[in-house]
Amino acid sequence: MTSTINKILDKLNLTSKDEGVPPKEPTEQEFKELRERYAKANQDQVLTFYDELSAADKAGLYERLSSIDPNYINDITQKALKPQSSGKEETKLEPLPESATASILDSKKEEIHSWYESGLDLVAEGKVAVVLMAGGQGTRLGSSAPKGCFNIGLPSQKSLFEIQAQRIWKVQQLAEKKSGKKDVVIPWYVMTSGPTRGPTEQFFQEHRYFGLGKDDVVIFEQGVLPCISNEGKILLESKSKVAVAPDGNGGLYQALLISNVRTDMRKRGIQHIHAYCVDNCLVKVADPVFLGFSASKDVDIATKVVRKRSAKESVGLILLKNGKPDVVEYSEIDSATAEAKDPKQPDILKFRAANIVNHYYSFRFLESIESWAHDLPHHVARKKIPYVDTEKGETIKPDKPNGIKLEQFVFDVFPMLDLKRFASMEVKREDEFSPLKNAKGTGEDDSDTSKKDILDQGKRWIYNSGGTVVSESGADEAGVEVSPLISYGGEGLEFLKDRTIKAPAVIEKEE
Repeated sequence: MTSTINKILDKLNLTSKDEGVPPKEPTEQEFKELRERYAKANQDQVLTFYDELSAADKAGLYERLSSIDPNYINDITQKALKPQSSGKEETKLEPLPESATASILDSKKEEIHSWYESGLDLVAEGKVAVVLMAGGQGTRLGSSAPKGCFNIGLPSQKSLFEIQAQRIWKVQQLAEKKSGKKDVVIPWYVMTSGPTRGPTEQFFQEHRYFGLGKDDVVIFEQGVLPCISNEGKILLESKSKVAVAPDGNGGLYQALLISNVRTDMRKRGIQHIHAYCVDNCLVKVADPVFLGFSASKDVDIATKVVRKRSAKESVGLILLKNGKPDVVEYSEIDSATAEAKDPKQPDILKFRAANIVNHYYSFRFLESIESWAHDLPHHVARKKIPYVDTEKGETIKPDKPNGIKLEQFVFDVFPMLDLKRFASMEVKREDEFSPLKNAKGTGEDDSDTSKKDILDQGKRWIYNSGGTVVSESGADEAGVEVSPLISYGGEGLEFLKDRTIKAPAVIEKEE
């Protein structure tokens, strides 16, 4: 069985090399075989400068090229550039059926509480893990550091990583309190990219893993794919390096195998996984309600959605496409469909389930990755990619897109599921979704809006607990930061009843 799996991984370019071992220069025969392989695939331009390289650079280039199957790259490039059409059949879009959905906005309090309690039970039993997709850098935010290191300007100055780590800690504590058990653990698997892995590891070490167990925070790396020219050629970043780019958040599935994360989950007895993106400051990490809901439906994948703000909001939608669960991008939907109203609730949109990349997976489903990983499509992102001109040997920095990067999306697997194995939960945007996408001062999805959303949430929690918030200037505008160490979702704030909090403020402990 193991050898079969390894063959599949080799075919998919998913096997990894031993880390920390310097590459060895190939023998003459090994290099000959490599050159022939690339020549047959019409990709031997990557070896143009091989003879003039140092021994170390030869070894490095050989190792990278040995890990790539040029025929596979040619194949996925062609499929991505010329996707097969299903003919002239009309695409049928429908909302998910009620049997596959729930809404925090409409569900009974008793039902939500039941999901919450059962979710905490799963945590206490050691059956829950969290996967964080944190491969992005903060380039658009004006930072070269991993996005999770970013400080959004809260009074506490906490980073996104710290906020999310403290939410995990709090859920562990809530599960301990409910069950009476000690040392409840939710392992946190943090997926980085090549450029962010080192800085992420260093950040966690410097902050002592934010109070979580070192052995329970596993940092791993997503895969890469070569960058391709508009002519279909693998590009060189330098004379000794192939230009590569992360393989998209859909590379998560492959990375779980390469890094042995799935093996670690199996050893721990994990059955339920929450996966999300790092840039959402309001994310309810390891949300007991979501876990309880998903487990009660016995699904393989569930996804959180928020209600679309308007027909023109540029977001992907979770829906049925030709009878299969899928994500359809805003650009793929015509105006009439986008503006259609729900027949049962005429004041809201028919298609309103906005995708926020916040998912549940059953472990049994992740055990099947090898059977479907090769069927996931690759998508084309046209980019300006610096490269070495193989004729002149010069590095070129193009001023317009000169090539493509290939990437996969986590939701590409959704249509492969039977509908009975898929579910969706609608949550309140103001409680659970505030993405950080843009530079400060943009006014939308930036650090200012992220900060405001957390402070506004804290203020709502205090009001709901019987407290009052006023700003130092007397206006009722500033909010309050409530530490996750004190409250995960607004619970446990009874000590603030009848108290007036002067904002801005941080509630870090009971006093």
